[in-house]
Amino acid sequence: MADGKLTHLDPLGRARMVDVTPKEPTHRRALARCKVFMKPETTALVANNAVTKGDVLGAARIAGIQAAKRTPDLIPLCHPLLVGSVYINFTLGDTYVEVEAQVETVDRTGVEMEALTAASVAALTIYDMCKSYDRTMVVGDLALWEKVGGRSGHWRREEAVEL
Repeated sequence: MADGKLTHLDPLGRARMVDVTPKEPTHRRALARCKVFMKPETTALVANNAVTKGDVLGAARIAGIQAAKRTPDLIPLCHPLLVGSVYINFTLGDTYVEVEAQVETVDRTGVEMEALTAASVAALTIYDMCKSYDRTMVVGDLALWEKVGGRSGHWRREEAVEL
C-alpha cells in the first residue's frame, strides 16, 4: 500500500487477487509463533506423551504442515505457492505450549500467511487433543516474528507482542 491504494481492490472497489506475475521468484521465509495456554497438569500430560488421544505434538506438527500447504484454500485472496519447506517446533513452559512455524519458498510472493496459518492450526490441534483434560485452554499471541525476502527485505519483531 505504498501509494495509498488498497491492493486487493480493483478500481471499482471489488475484491481482486494482486497480480504478482511481473515479479521475479526469490527465496522467501516467514516465522510465526503462538501459544496454547493451559493448566500445568495439562502441560505435564503433553510433555509426558500421556494424553489418551495420542501424540499431541506429533499430530499438531502434521496439522501445521498440512495447513501451510492449504492456506490458499482458507484465505480467499492468498496466492497458491510452491511451499518448499515447513518446520513446526514446540517449546513447553509450565502453563503453555508455544508453537513456532517456519515456512520457506522460492516464489513471487511471501509466505507470511502460510506460517501464521500453520502455527494457528497446530495450536488448534493441541487444543482439540487436550480439551477433555482442560476446557480452560486459550490459544493466543499469534504473531509474525520474522520475514525474509521480497521487495521489503528482512523484517524481525524486536519485542514481545502486547495484547
